[in-house]
Amino acid sequence: MSNLPILSLLIFLPLAGAGFILTIRGDDEVGKRNARNMALWTSLVTFVLSLYLWFMFDPSTAAFQFEENIKWMPAYNISYHLGVDGISVLFVLLTTLLTPVCILASWNSIKDRVKEYMIAFLILETMMVGMFAALDIMIFYIFFEAVLIPMFLIIGVWGGKRRVYASYKLFLYTLTGSVLMLLAILVMYVQAGTTDIVELMKFRFDPALQNWLWLAFFASFAVKVPMWPVHTWLPDAHVEAPTAGSVILAGVLLKFGGYGFIRFSLPMFPDASVYFTPLIYTLSITAVIYTSLVALVQTDMKKLIAYSSIAHMGFVTAGTFTMTVHGIEGAVYQMLSHGVVSAALFLCVGVIYDRMHTREISAYGGLVHKMPSYALVFMVFMMASVGLPGTGGFVGEFLVLLGAFEANTWVATFLLTGVILGAAYMLYLYRRVVFGALEKEEVKKMLDMTPREWAVFAPLLVLTFWMGIYPASFLDMMHVSVDHLLSQVQVAIEASGSATMAGN
Repeated sequence: MSNLPILSLLIFLPLAGAGFILTIRGDDEVGKRNARNMALWTSLVTFVLSLYLWFMFDPSTAAFQFEENIKWMPAYNISYHLGVDGISVLFVLLTTLLTPVCILASWNSIKDRVKEYMIAFLILETMMVGMFAALDIMIFYIFFEAVLIPMFLIIGVWGGKRRVYASYKLFLYTLTGSVLMLLAILVMYVQAGTTDIVELMKFRFDPALQNWLWLAFFASFAVKVPMWPVHTWLPDAHVEAPTAGSVILAGVLLKFGGYGFIRFSLPMFPDASVYFTPLIYTLSITAVIYTSLVALVQTDMKKLIAYSSIAHMGFVTAGTFTMTVHGIEGAVYQMLSHGVVSAALFLCVGVIYDRMHTREISAYGGLVHKMPSYALVFMVFMMASVGLPGTGGFVGEFLVLLGAFEANTWVATFLLTGVILGAAYMLYLYRRVVFGALEKEEVKKMLDMTPREWAVFAPLLVLTFWMGIYPASFLDMMHVSVDHLLSQVQVAIEASGSATMAGN
């Protein structure tokens, strides 16, 4: 593997771009334009660099690749350790793709404090890439928590009327769970004598201790997913966030919890994961059915899509804890597909919000007559959200359901109801907004999509069909890593069972 410190470049290049924007003087139109251009070019260069990971990644090995390991605090055995496997590399690519999309989507809608807004987004990208690439649990925790700061500002400064309430709710919910995770990290460090994630995966914690550590990590990851009943911060955050804030929140930040379950809960606490699987199934099924029903009665487009995100993430958590190859690959695929499709749905809302400045479903109707191109794009992503074959949404849901049938047929049956309800609320949204008679005067004045808006949607359209038509290009990347993860879990469970029998 090349000695190029590609992961450090991907992490700190956006931070360097933020530093350059900070030096731009003045808040006039020229200064705003320069800030936008610098942010866009920085994020585009970062994305192009991240493609190096895609082309140079070796999918035949489960080992972490592109590793960088520098002693940070040698006395405490804490290192700046980075690396990616077949799971995390895909989330790094998702992050670097969505960041320039968000910046381009904000081009005209953000008019005040443009410099600060672009800085916040670039810092957010640094933290997100760092979190997925971290192979030291302290480095992971630093990036994991630091994401809260720019997201808090993006919602709290550039959000809607209740932005302060929403940003504080986001901050308090996520911080409370993360404090418990920090306590668990300290216990793990005392027990294992290291914070290296690779070493911690090999360390066997006492089964009784595993339960407490699992619960502490669960408190943080469940809020991030979010799982029912700690999901209430998400609809408020989405409704108040600017369009790009909702895009990055749904596209990347919601994946932190699912990624955490796969990276930490399963390999480090395998016995506890088996013990608590019924709890995960119960909460996941509740989330899928309950939030789908709640989505059916929403009048705000953003709130409806926010509740749909919680339902989709219920598939992710259920698939992860089936502990089958199909279930976990389906969970990862569902996260990637949801990252693209949900981001696109929030962008679809943003397109008409920029024209009408309302998200109420009842304010629209008959858009297909004035915005046929928009109606087509919206239809593609709506169909992808409900799992239409040929789109990425179908592959993820199919694999999760297959894994669920292998593990527990009742779980699969209940998850299937979520597919039906998902089709109901998305078709309801589309019919009310796009079809019907063109009666409202404000809607009659609306213009179809601009070239900039097409540029925003184009990569997401391509990726949605690519993931649906040729899923092997993504599944092959993750398969060996998922297989290795499950073999680690199985060996640990068997060893624990043997030890218990020997003790008896």
